Amino acid sequence: MTIRTTTPNPLDDPPIPVRARLAAAWTSFMFLYIYVDILNFYKPGVVDGILNGLVWRFDISSTLLTVFLVSVSIPALMVVLSMTLPARVNRATNLVVGSLLIPYSIFNAAGATWEWAAFYGISIGIEVLLLAFILRSAWTWPRTPAVPAGSATTDLRQDVRP
Repeated sequence: MTIRTTTPNPLDDPPIPVRARLAAAWTSFMFLYIYVDILNFYKPGVVDGILNGLVWRFDISSTLLTVFLVSVSIPALMVVLSMTLPARVNRATNLVVGSLLIPYSIFNAAGATWEWAAFYGISIGIEVLLLAFILRSAWTWPRTPAVPAGSATTDLRQDVRP
């Protein structure tokens, strides 16, 4: 009879770069944002309203659809911007956009009835949690320690005395 005495190695869990965490969070936000809009079509009267030229209380127009396009484009653009912008600009952009989208997300519950409170509560709650994660990740972006000015030159000098 053989008794196994070795323990398995723990899984390697390297740190995830801030850019990748932000891009993943924006991707999750984007998918949730779009799926909530798609699921909203199943609410009674929504499709009839659209067919009659109304979304919520607004007439469907090119301006309204352009505003909707811009609003759903923001998370998609933030995915690529989070991966490509320089760190300082990236951090500021994520802080500003994340902060502005919190009230925008909460506004989606405007005019909702208690019957739909769970739907909006869960969807907006998750959106706000994702935005909070984005804000925290951007706010706590690690800083590179500054190199003292004199250390770079002193390391290169060699003492030539015997």
